[in-house]
Amino acid sequence: MITINIDIARRFILGQQGLWPGRRWRSIKGTEQAMREMEYLQLDPLQILARSHDIKLHSRVLDYTPGMWEDVTYRQRKFFDWGGWLAARPMDELPHWRVVMSRERDSGLRLRSMARDHADAIVEMRAILHERGSVSNRDFKMATRKRTQSYRGRKDSALALYYLWRTGEVMTHHRENFERVYALTETVAPAHLIRESDELEAACFLMKKDISFSGLSRLRRTSDLFYSSLPFDNAKQILEAMLTDGEIVEVKVEGWNAVHYALGTDAKVLRDLSAGRVPKDWAPLETTTTEEVLFLAPLDHVSARGRAKVLFSFDYVWEVYKPEHQRRFGYYTLPILWGDRLVGRFDSKLDRTTNTFVILGLWLEHDSLGNDEAFAEALACGFTRFLTFLGAGKLDAKAIREPLLRRRVYSSKNEN
Repeated sequence: MITINIDIARRFILGQQGLWPGRRWRSIKGTEQAMREMEYLQLDPLQILARSHDIKLHSRVLDYTPGMWEDVTYRQRKFFDWGGWLAARPMDELPHWRVVMSRERDSGLRLRSMARDHADAIVEMRAILHERGSVSNRDFKMATRKRTQSYRGRKDSALALYYLWRTGEVMTHHRENFERVYALTETVAPAHLIRESDELEAACFLMKKDISFSGLSRLRRTSDLFYSSLPFDNAKQILEAMLTDGEIVEVKVEGWNAVHYALGTDAKVLRDLSAGRVPKDWAPLETTTTEEVLFLAPLDHVSARGRAKVLFSFDYVWEVYKPEHQRRFGYYTLPILWGDRLVGRFDSKLDRTTNTFVILGLWLEHDSLGNDEAFAEALACGFTRFLTFLGAGKLDAKAIREPLLRRRVYSSKNEN
């Protein structure tokens, strides 16, 4: 068993996700590399500043612009999107996920109910896809369809297409304003990948996938491992075999009660970090996170769903779905990463009528940061790059209360 402290755990998880010690990928090729290292790119349709998945990639890839992930996913076919937990996944993993798709079709209560209740629409959509090649739910007018009450769609055509997508008969061909355009799987995926892995192979894959995604994982039932509908009566035996073979290792983090797991290939990284050495392939291309802050997306795995509290002692909740009177900070608040710590957060909006990025509020974990010259410079650099990413021409930072920070943010924008 490897024993580490919380500082090493935090740097390891940030580094594995490409967030520390700085951006190490560039352009379209770098976008593909980042998406692979992240394991999953969770997709979310909400667009306030930019979509959460685009902000994720902005914090990892130099010169990233919104939509680059669509290029590598739908044009280059390096990834595919799928799942009730919607994420872009590497295309070469498709055989493992087709095992999951098959089991969801045969055992998933909701999908079986959908197949029963909308059998005629499923047959119809299947035939239309064979005839047209690709279709979107928007192609079918509400007046011509049977209405439904599902959160997956309000028309039987929507549920039929969703069913075919979840069970693997169709895939997302591309997206139009984030709306899926469907096509038959054989027209999207390479033929050699349209197969199912052996069940044991798929089980081992899902275990390692969960561990790699988390960096350090407890393999809980909320993970893909158990959510996937795979039969894991023998999960303990599989886990023990992988431990024996060295494919995974046990990790004890000082102060955490539960034992966590890391990939065996990451054992050296953990030991190097404990010795003060940073992996060479983590070297930033330009600035470090000490020289330029990063803004974490609302759904970034390192800070979402309570993980910020565990890793950073930073209490972060995405308040976008909370009633306004229950919000502590704001509608679309993003955490600020400086060095390897979350040191503050800001709420903002993009006024598209004037092309102005408006900072609505900035909150620091420690008041002393408001007078810290190094932090002021790093924050200003972060906002400057963020404006370029958003395509904003103007900045409104009047809501920043700290004079040094406000002045430096404005001057950095003018300098660039």
